[in-house]
Amino acid sequence: METIVQKLADLEEQDVLALVQKALDNGTDPGQIFGACRQGMILVGERYGNGEYFVSDLMMAAEIFKGAAKILQPAMTGVNTEGKGKVVVGTVAGDIHDIGKDLVVGMLQVSGFEVHDLGVDVPSAKFVEKLKETGATILALSGLLTVAFDAMKETVAAVEEAGLRPCVKIMIGGGPVTEDIRSYTGADAWGNSSQTAVSLANQWTEA
Repeated sequence: METIVQKLADLEEQDVLALVQKALDNGTDPGQIFGACRQGMILVGERYGNGEYFVSDLMMAAEIFKGAAKILQPAMTGVNTEGKGKVVVGTVAGDIHDIGKDLVVGMLQVSGFEVHDLGVDVPSAKFVEKLKETGATILALSGLLTVAFDAMKETVAAVEEAGLRPCVKIMIGGGPVTEDIRSYTGADAWGNSSQTAVSLANQWTEA
C-alpha cells in the first residue's frame, strides 16, 4: 500500500491505476486500497502547502484519485469511506467558476467527509433545501466574482431565516475573499485554499 501512497503523491497516474487494479485483483481489501489513495492525497496537500506543488498539481492529483475511486467503486459496497460529517458545497448565484470549488470538494472527500456538491450559480434556496435534506452541519460557499459577495450574504441570511444557523457552520472562499468579506456576509470563517477548508471542517466536526 505504501507504493500506492508514494506513486499518487508523485502524480504518477498510470502506475497508481495499475497498482490499484493489481491490489484489487489480488484480493486486498478495497477499503485499505482507498485509504492508501487518501494518504497519497494528504501528501499532495502537504506538498502544495509547502510550495512544492501548484494548483495544477492538485487538479492532476484529484483526477488520479477519481480514476482510482472508479476502479474501486464496484468493490466498495458496504465499505465505510465516510463518517467525519456532511458538507454542502457550491458556487453562489451569479458566479460560474468551479476550479476552486472542485478542489475543495476533492480534498474534503479524501479527508473523509460526505460532500454534496450543488455545482455553480446556486440560488440561496437550493442551499437551504440541501441542508435540510442531508442534515449537513457545514456549508461551504465559493465565489470568484465580486458579485458573489451579496449572494453569499443572502445565502447566510436564508440559512438563518430557515432556522438552521445555530447548527450549521458556514465557510466562504474564492480569490477576492478576505476577512472583511467574511464579516460582511456573516459567515463563520473564510479561506483561500482547499487545505484551509479541510482544516476548518475538521475543527468544526471535532468540536
